[in-house]
Formats: sequence, structure tokens, C-alpha cells
Amino acid sequence: MLDVETLGEADGVPGRERIDVLCSLAAAARGVRDGHVAIEFVDEERMAELNAKFRGKEGPTDVLSFPIDGAAPASGPRELGDIVICPPRSESVDEAVVHGMLHLLGMDHETDDGEMLALQDALLIEAGQR
Repeated sequence: MLDVETLGEADGVPGRERIDVLCSLAAAARGVRDGHVAIEFVDEERMAELNAKFRGKEGPTDVLSFPIDGAAPASGPRELGDIVICPPRSESVDEAVVHGMLHLLGMDHETDDGEMLALQDALLIEAGQR
């Protein structure tokens, strides 16, 4: 079973059930059925700090992912990783959740041939977001 922990509050953040559904859809699409993921909602100032520290880029971004176990088989309880979302920088928080999960599970739209973003769109359609 997927365990989704949410931290922080912000306007435009979907309810807990919606976040659970989005995370579960993304995980299942990558063959993952169990594990823990933490999602934190932050303001632009905090996101700018994280973006500078971990990506060396100035200013806030919409979503950052910090994978731990990813989609690889785990010998114990799987720790998928952490997702940080800045709702004021996100066109869609639903999209940011799915995008962050797919990154946690090893996908990278900067190096693939469009597979990640195509899967992201398909999952958002399945979730009734598009």
C-alpha cells in the first residue's frame, strides 16, 4: 500500500484523498504498489532556497523531487522519496504531484523521448484532470 504524507498548507492544494489517488495512479503506472512518499507544499521563498541549493538555479520552480528507493525492488519498506511543490508557481497542483511522483520513480523528461510527459498527460486524463 502507498503511504502518502503531506506537509504544509497552501491555497489551491487538492484534498488528501485526491493527492492519494494521483500518487497511486503514478506509482501503479510504474509498477510500484507500496512505499512511502512525503509531499511538502512551500512558498516561493522556500522553493527558491531549495532550487538554488539542489539544482544551482536561481528563483523558485514549481516542483522538485528527491528520490530515495525509486522503482527498484526494496528489501524492506520502500522509501520512494520526497516531493516539494510550490503551488503559486504551479499551473496545476495535480500535475505537479504526478510530475513529482514520476521523477521519484525514475522518469526524466529532460533525457527521455517524451515518455514521461505523455504518461503524465495520460494519468491526468485518467484522474479526470484533463
